[in-house]
Amino acid sequence: MYAFIEGQVCEKAGGTLVLLAGGVGYQLNCSMNTLQAAPPMGETMRCYTYLSVREDAMELYGFATKEERSLFLSLTGVSGVGAKTALGLLGAMPLRELNLAILLGDVTALSRAPGIGKKTAQRIALELKDKISQADVNAPDKPGAVPVAELASDSVTDAMEALMALGYSGTEARDALMKVKDQSAQTDELIRLALRALAGM
Repeated sequence: MYAFIEGQVCEKAGGTLVLLAGGVGYQLNCSMNTLQAAPPMGETMRCYTYLSVREDAMELYGFATKEERSLFLSLTGVSGVGAKTALGLLGAMPLRELNLAILLGDVTALSRAPGIGKKTAQRIALELKDKISQADVNAPDKPGAVPVAELASDSVTDAMEALMALGYSGTEARDALMKVKDQSAQTDELIRLALRALAGM
């Protein structure tokens, strides 16, 4: 119904953002990353939106980027993941790292987010890993995306990108790195080990 709302920032607190647009104050439920990306009070912001309509409530959700909105919709499509849980997960780490965690099947990283248990993290990784593309992983983090949970190390992220640049699919790179990621903290060594794993050595 609403693609986005562009208006003046009036309030931002407690997981919500209020934008004044056309004389109407729109209250948007947001992740911490979107709240951090919001400009100071009185300045203009565009929020991409999703309207949730249930029998007992209508709620409007706002996102700093289209990519965050897209991942929110994917997350809420997973059994056991509601809107509140999805927002908590989106706010627990930068979007790029969240995409990588799903692609790598990093259950430990996913389950560090509030409201995400090990079984739910496993479902998220299993159901969404094929929906994460190389572009999602390679996309630069947006301003304001500050991590509040540790994820895969930078060396694993860099190794993942290098393998995909060499022509391996996200699934192939993920599976290889899952086998070797605990054997080294160095990007070059991880790439070498992953290539050996991919070659069946």
